[in-house]
Amino acid sequence: MDMNNIALATWIGSYANTSSLNRAVADAVCAIASASIDISELIGRGALSSSGGISNSRKSLNTDGDEQQVLDIQADCRIRLALNSVACAAIISEEMEEAELRDSSALITVAYDPLDGSSNIETNVSVGTIFSVFPHSAKGAVFDCQGSEQLAAGFVLYGPQTTLVLTFGSGVEVFTLDRSNRTYLLTRSGISIPADCAEFAINASNRRHWEPAVRTYIDECLFGSEGPRGKDFNMRWIASLVAEAYRVLMRGGVFLYPRDMRSKYREGRLRLLYEAHPISMIMEQAGGAASTGRTRVLDLSATSLHQRVPLIMGSANEVSRIVLLHEGTMLGAQ
Repeated sequence: MDMNNIALATWIGSYANTSSLNRAVADAVCAIASASIDISELIGRGALSSSGGISNSRKSLNTDGDEQQVLDIQADCRIRLALNSVACAAIISEEMEEAELRDSSALITVAYDPLDGSSNIETNVSVGTIFSVFPHSAKGAVFDCQGSEQLAAGFVLYGPQTTLVLTFGSGVEVFTLDRSNRTYLLTRSGISIPADCAEFAINASNRRHWEPAVRTYIDECLFGSEGPRGKDFNMRWIASLVAEAYRVLMRGGVFLYPRDMRSKYREGRLRLLYEAHPISMIMEQAGGAASTGRTRVLDLSATSLHQRVPLIMGSANEVSRIVLLHEGTMLGAQ
């Protein structure tokens, strides 16, 4: 069978039929995928939609202190509604203050960011939905697992194409939305990130706030072929995590959103449960790496539902180099 003819529901069937746990995970993924099609249509209408971007008359902050847009709320409502048909012990979203407890006997919990990068909507930059499925134990608290215990992770990129990137822990697949029949079709399989790269992404305007290790690494890249790396690097910065992650998956590179010395950035800015954990699982399943600069992201357990962390991800050798710089073993190396 031509892989371009395989619909998500068909592809996921062989996984779902192996156990009741896998069936629950598959149900959650399919529910989020279904909601994402509606979200894609909302976003695609742009200024023609009554949703709009930031509503100046109704501007608000979410529970974590970030500016909340109309589409953030609408995307959250659609995903939450879709998950009503799924047996979940609990769900948590960027737009919720506390986890929503549901069926305590269920086998899974779901964490998601309904519309990552939504501040980019009015400039027509790609945004996305990120999600993670964790196991649930009736004996433990919800969302107290390490990232390495995730059962599935994925994100939907709303760009020129609407694309679903998905892993169940055995590689990374990419599905593209066929808008004509509202169906995701498998278009790429076995994604592999090259271990080396010549491209980095970081918000260079924050250089004065960076820790020495980050500054050293970026300086090495900027010195190019005349510096210690002996090769030229390109720099990118989209300010949309899903767009950055997708670029890394497609052609390699390293993305840095490090902690820095500003008071609101000392612990990092990306949320662990529904941003760093799922993206890091995808990176590792594609042969890349993901670290805070000091710790493998998938070794972390959330200490709070909206915990923030640094994230350095992408080509494995570059991430390793940055970790060594944080450890001090390469400071001053020529």
